[in-house]
Amino acid sequence: MFGFKLTDYDKKVYQEELAEFLPKNIVDTHTHVYLEHMKPATKKIYWPARVAKDCSMEDLNQTYKDLFPNQKVIPVIFGTPRGFKVSNPYIAEKAKEYNYPCLYLTHYDMEPEFLEEDVLKGGFQGLKPYCCNCKAGVNSADAEIFDFLPEKHLKVADKHGWKVVLHISKPDRLKNKTNIKQLMEIEQKYPNVKLIVAHIGRAYAPEDIGDAFETLKHTQNMLFDFCANTLPEATEKCIEAVGTKRILFGTDMPIAKMRMYRITENGNYINVVPRGLYGDLTDAEHMLESDEENITNFTYEIIRGFKKTAEKLSLSKKDIEDIMCNNAVNLYNIKF
Repeated sequence: MFGFKLTDYDKKVYQEELAEFLPKNIVDTHTHVYLEHMKPATKKIYWPARVAKDCSMEDLNQTYKDLFPNQKVIPVIFGTPRGFKVSNPYIAEKAKEYNYPCLYLTHYDMEPEFLEEDVLKGGFQGLKPYCCNCKAGVNSADAEIFDFLPEKHLKVADKHGWKVVLHISKPDRLKNKTNIKQLMEIEQKYPNVKLIVAHIGRAYAPEDIGDAFETLKHTQNMLFDFCANTLPEATEKCIEAVGTKRILFGTDMPIAKMRMYRITENGNYINVVPRGLYGDLTDAEHMLESDEENITNFTYEIIRGFKKTAEKLSLSKKDIEDIMCNNAVNLYNIKF
């Protein structure tokens, strides 16, 4: 799907719930840009792969025009993790062409000298490690942070003051004690790293949060994005812990084109989608079909969730502008 074709219900949600809430400028701090051949085939088809086979730079720009007719959106772009070798050059090219900030996909095995040279040569502002690119012999689902974001990479990032967008692993997500311990270690040992914890630590259900923010509230530098996170409790707890200056909006495009809304059951998140739209879902984790007529898109649901938090915490218009735009503008030196 090139761009995004809005239904009457999408237009209703935008006009009645979002148009006045959103600032005129938005920074989407978490997007994947890649062509189909850059994403290698895998045996298991996870739910994000059912939404979009690719996302060119031109596709992403058109999607923003369709979803946000009253706003200007600038993305922070990076490629597809399993195809990092071909994604990184494409991202560097498109970032330069459109003057967008970009991040470099890493692998545990990259030598720091190679990493430093490639990042600087390509104009990247930082790193995007992934647990699927961890060291040999480690199961990515159970990987510790230093299994895919090694200290040899952190030392280079600290030297240059790079941003690092981190997607943490482990089934218990943000509340995992090892994850919290290692996040705090990065905060203390590498103060020049602008560490951004993606998806608010993948806290998609209330049970994922645990007491993590009792520790994380003591951080001074760490940031969080609520990319692909529709849970008001997650943005609420995060803002209560670290304030409005260290939280960022993101979508996780192109999966944010998905027609869905999210529910949670027994600590698990479930994406409710229109019946038949995403093929046979027999073995698809985290997906449930529905015959409901009015289901909007993932992007709007992320913002709907944040709007609930904004209303509950009585955030000001300036707070909302900071979270949706200004914090990222300052972080990435973006010019609108």
